[in-house]
Amino acid sequence: RRYKDYFISKLCDAETENSETQVWLDLAKECGYLAVDLHIKLTKFNDEVGKLIWYMINNPDKFRGSPNS
Repeated sequence: RRYKDYFISKLCDAETENSETQVWLDLAKECGYLAVDLHIKLTKFNDEVGKLIWYMINNPDKFRGSPNS
């Protein structure tokens, strides 16, 4: 949390994982393991997580705390 670039790097990793989650959700639906209505619900949750991650990437100082914490 102390180093802005490191914090953003970890958030970018989280965004990548979030995108991968969407791929798995889509695959599960296409293979018939996930009902369409549940896929829609989970995709909306995943989209919200993505929006939060992008907000944190674009506003890291709001989430990093003080350098001594």
